[in-house]
Amino acid sequence: MAVLKQMLVALVLSVLALGVAANRTIGVTYDSRSLIVNGKRELMFSGSIHYPRSTSDMWPDILEKAKRGGLNVIQTYVFWNIHEPVEGQYNFEGNYDLVKFIKLIGEKKMFVTLRVGPFIQAEWNHGGLPYWLREKPNIIFRSYNAPFKNYMKKFVTMIIDMMKENKLFASQGGPIVLAQIENEYNHVQLAYDELGVQYVQWAANLAISYNIGVPWVMCKQKDAPDPVINTCNGRHCGDTFTGPNKPYKPALWTENWTAQYRVFGDPPSQRAAEDIAYSVARFFSKNGSLVNYYMYHGGTNFGRTSAVFTTTRYYDEAPLDEFGLQREPKWGHLRDVHKALNLCKKPLLWGTPRTQVMGKGLEARIYEKPGTNICAAFLANNDTKFAQTVNFGGRDYLLPPRSISVLPDCTTVVYNTQTIVSQHNARNFVPSKVATNFQWKMYSEPVPTVEHVPVNNKIPLELYTLLKDTTDYGWYTTSIELDIEDVSKRPDILPVIRIASLGHAMLVYVNGEYIGGAHGSHEEKNFVFQKSVPFKAGLNHIALLGTLVGLPDSGAYMEHRFAGPRSITILGLNTGTLDVSKNGWGHQVGLNGERNKIFTEEGSQKFDWSDIKEQKSALTWYKTYFDAPEGNDPVAIRMNKMGKGQVWVNGQSIGRYWMSYLSPLRQPTQADYHIPRSFIKPKQNLLLILEEEPLTPEKVEIVLVNRDTICSYITQYHPPNVKSWERKNKQFRAVVDDVKSGAHLRCPDQKKIAAIEFASFGEPIGVCGNYEHGKCNSAAETQKVVEQYCLGKDSCSVPLDAFSNLKSECDGKTIAIQAKCSV
Repeated sequence: MAVLKQMLVALVLSVLALGVAANRTIGVTYDSRSLIVNGKRELMFSGSIHYPRSTSDMWPDILEKAKRGGLNVIQTYVFWNIHEPVEGQYNFEGNYDLVKFIKLIGEKKMFVTLRVGPFIQAEWNHGGLPYWLREKPNIIFRSYNAPFKNYMKKFVTMIIDMMKENKLFASQGGPIVLAQIENEYNHVQLAYDELGVQYVQWAANLAISYNIGVPWVMCKQKDAPDPVINTCNGRHCGDTFTGPNKPYKPALWTENWTAQYRVFGDPPSQRAAEDIAYSVARFFSKNGSLVNYYMYHGGTNFGRTSAVFTTTRYYDEAPLDEFGLQREPKWGHLRDVHKALNLCKKPLLWGTPRTQVMGKGLEARIYEKPGTNICAAFLANNDTKFAQTVNFGGRDYLLPPRSISVLPDCTTVVYNTQTIVSQHNARNFVPSKVATNFQWKMYSEPVPTVEHVPVNNKIPLELYTLLKDTTDYGWYTTSIELDIEDVSKRPDILPVIRIASLGHAMLVYVNGEYIGGAHGSHEEKNFVFQKSVPFKAGLNHIALLGTLVGLPDSGAYMEHRFAGPRSITILGLNTGTLDVSKNGWGHQVGLNGERNKIFTEEGSQKFDWSDIKEQKSALTWYKTYFDAPEGNDPVAIRMNKMGKGQVWVNGQSIGRYWMSYLSPLRQPTQADYHIPRSFIKPKQNLLLILEEEPLTPEKVEIVLVNRDTICSYITQYHPPNVKSWERKNKQFRAVVDDVKSGAHLRCPDQKKIAAIEFASFGEPIGVCGNYEHGKCNSAAETQKVVEQYCLGKDSCSVPLDAFSNLKSECDGKTIAIQAKCSV
C-alpha cells in the first residue's frame, strides 16, 4: 500500500508540474503598470549602448559594468547604413555583428530593447539611412511613399528574420523584450500632412504583422496606434510626459538624456548625477516602470559615421565615458538609485498608489498593499533652493533642495537623490613613456587644375550628390583668362574672390597657392568665403576643395538637403565684378591619398615621403610609427597644435578631428581621440594624419587614459549606503549590524590605493581632483585615520564616526578624501 501511495503522489505531482508548465507565459505582454516578461512584472533599468560605437573586444567589459551599475536592459539601434552600405551588399561582421552583441547581452542575463528604426537619428551619419536610398526615383523619406515603404519593409523584414532565426526574441527564450519602429516621428509628422498620419499607421501595422511575441514602441509618438506603446524621450519625463495614450499601456521612458551630444564648436556638456537621479526617482514614483539612459555608454564615432558637425567622441559624459571607464559619481549614484528602487519593487508593482501633499512643493507618493506590510514612500522637496523638514508617519525627515528620499518600508531613508554617497573620480590623460619620439614624414596632396580635372559641367555640382558618401572631399576646378587691363595696377588694392557655399567647409587655391578656408556650423551650414587674391594677367587656375562633416540626421525631407558652392564671384577687377559660377567646372571625388589608401602600410609605400619642411602647407599627409603604449589602460591621441582633418592607425580610421574650431570657452570641443587597443599591434603601428590646414604634428602625443584618482565627500547629513539594506522573504531589513554613514572607496581594475592625496574633516571644499581644506579642518589627524583604513587596499570604508575623537571646532562635519590608485 505504501508503494502504491507513493506512486499516486508522484503521479499527481507530475500532472501538477505539467499544468504549471502549460500555463507558464513565454514572451512579453503589458498592462497599465509594467511590462510582463514571461508572466512576471519587472522594473526595468536600461542603458543605450551602441555596438558600432565601440569594438567587439570592448563589449564584454562595457556590458559587465552596465550590469554592475544596476541595469537589467540594454537598448541599441540597428544601423542600416553600416549593414547595407551598398544596396544588396550586407555587413554584419566584427564590430557590426549585431547578433553576437545581443547574444552577449543575453549571456549576461540582461534584456534587450531593439530599436529597428530603420531611421534612427542618433547623431549618426544620415540618421542611419544608407546614401543609396537617397538616389531612388521619387523617394520621400519617412512618408507614406511607395519607394520608401518598399525599401524600409525589406530591411526591417531582414532584421526581424535574423532575430527570429537566432531565437533572440523573449517569446523564443531570447533576451529581446521590446522593439521599436520609427523614431521620434512626431517631430516631422506635420510636414507630411495626411501622408504622415498614414505612414505612422502603416509602420505600426508593419511592426505588428511580424508576430514577434514582444511589444512594439514608438518613442515621442503621442498617437501611436494600438497595440504599439507610445513612450517618452527627454530629461524629466516624470513631469513632461503626457502619459500613455491608452489606460492599459505602461509608462515607459526610452531616452533619459545623461548629458548632451556635442558638435564641433560646442563647450563641454554637463548634466549632474543628482538631476538624473531625481528624474528617475520621480518617474518611478509616478507609475513609471522603465527608464533608459541615453546614453549609458556613448563611445566613438569611428571613421565617417558621425552626423553633420558631430564630434568623434559621443556622449562622453555618460555613466561610462567614451573609453568605457566609470564616470563617478554618475555611475555609482545611479547604481544606488536602482538599488533603492528595487527595494521598493513589490510596493511599486503591486501596491496601490496615493499622494499626500505636505506643504508648498512638498509631497509624499506612497505605494502600499492594504492588509500587508508592503509599503514604499517617496518624499519629494521640489523647491530648488531650500532644504525643508517634513513630518511623515510621525517622524521628521530633512529633505535637501529639489530632492527625493526613498523609503522602501515607508519609514527608513535608504537613498536621497541629492546626497551622493557613492565615490567620485577624476580622469587623467598620461603621456605614454613608450609611444614617443615620433619620426614624422610628409606628403603634400597635389592641387589639381583643369588640365588634370577637365571641365565637365557648366556649374559646380551639388556636393552630397557628387561624393555619394564615399569621402568628405570633392575638388572643383576652373580657369579664367584675365587681360592686363583687368587686374589692378595698385599693389594695395587686389581683387577679392567671394564664394557663397551651402556648407560645410572649403579650402581655396588660386594658381596652386593656398588662399584660405572657411566653414559653417551645426546651426548654420551656409558660409561665405572672401579674400583678396593676387590674380595675374593671363590664365588663372581656381581649385576649391569642398568638404563635408557628416550627412544630416534629422528633420523632414532629408533627401532634399544640399551642400557645396553656390556662387563664385571675383570682385574688384578693373572691368567690374566677374561671376564665374557658370564658367564651367571640373569635378574630382576624393583625394589622391584616399584613392591609393595612403593610410595603409601597402598604400603608403606608393608615395614619396619627405621630412617636414619649414614652409608649412595645407592639405598634407603625415606619417610615423609607434610601439604599443605600456599597460592596459585605454589609449588616445592628443592632437595638440593641429587644425582639422582625420586620423588612421594601421589603416583603421579613428574619425575626424577639428582642433581649430574653438568653443566659446576658446578651447577645442575635443582634443583627445580614442584609439582602441584592438587597433594597435605590439610594434610598428602606422599612424597617418591628414591635416587640412598649414600645420605640422610635432606636438601630437599618445596618452593613456585612467580614472585612478578616486574621492569621497560625505557630510553628517548623508544617509548610509543603500547596500546596507535588503528585501528578502517579503521583509525589509538591514544587512549590517551597525548601519552608519561613511566614505566608501574602490579602485578600478584590481588596482590598490597607493596614496592618500588629500584628507580633511571639517569644512573642505572643491571637487575630486581639486579639493581644498576650507576655513576649518583637521588635516593631519584625518590623513592618519584614512591611511589606516585604506592604504594598500583595493577598497575601503571609513565610517564618519571614525573622526569623532578629532579635535575640531568646525560647524560642519564633512569628510573629503582623495586617493590615488595604482597597480
